[in-house]
Amino acid sequence: MNCKGRLFSMDTPLVMGILNITGNSFYDGGKYLNESDFLPQIEKMLEEGADIIDIGCMATNPNVEELTEKEELKIVENALNQIIKRFPNTVFSIDTWRASAAELAVKMGAAIVNDVSGGDFDAEMFAAVAKLQVPYIAMHTSDKPHRMQQHTDYEDVVGEIFLHLSKKVEKLHLLGVNDVIVDCGFGFGKTVEQNYELLRHLQVFKTLNCPVLVGISRKSMLCKLLNCSPAEALNATTAANALALLNGADILRVHDVKEAKEAVKIVHGGK
Repeated sequence: MNCKGRLFSMDTPLVMGILNITGNSFYDGGKYLNESDFLPQIEKMLEEGADIIDIGCMATNPNVEELTEKEELKIVENALNQIIKRFPNTVFSIDTWRASAAELAVKMGAAIVNDVSGGDFDAEMFAAVAKLQVPYIAMHTSDKPHRMQQHTDYEDVVGEIFLHLSKKVEKLHLLGVNDVIVDCGFGFGKTVEQNYELLRHLQVFKTLNCPVLVGISRKSMLCKLLNCSPAEALNATTAANALALLNGADILRVHDVKEAKEAVKIVHGGK
């Protein structure tokens, strides 16, 4: 994976640390709104071994109102001004479904675009990523966050999401996007049972010949099964991440970097 000239090998899975600069994310909303909070958190994740830091400026929580484009762009610009200045050699991804936010973030120094909609929410996204020539994470979701859990009626959840992502990969390659990462979208328009079906069959997505990203950190698929809160779900997250690694995950997107790095080391025999 080529991140603005910096090459990443996938021989050993990577860990992507989550930084939500939002007031309403499901787990850490409101913790990192200000520079005095988010800069130390980035430093902590890097010290713990994060390979990539994923910056989200708009929550995808189904219970919150969507930011306007102007609002999102303002947060992206203000945050990245401080972040890139402080950590110029760190690889950052921008978590957005808007082409305009992706373009602004990459212009300011971000090296990866992480799109929860896989190009479905903004028709300009694929063209923008092709122009920017940065790695692109295509995630599957069934609809916008406030409607996605109304659309979980798959006949074959693994087969249908595989077909969906395969079409995205093909389209992106035709546009000249070389580095495409796929994400099944755990928790986005899936029931608890469907999430575990995807996790058990993660190896299927390796046949797309793209790195596979898994984001299950502290999500409801863990909390509902164990009857716990996101704050209590660290152990469950580590167990699920280990299963994802055993089933072929190349990138873990997590709130807790240290524990994820330990899981990678154990699963991959100390590498």
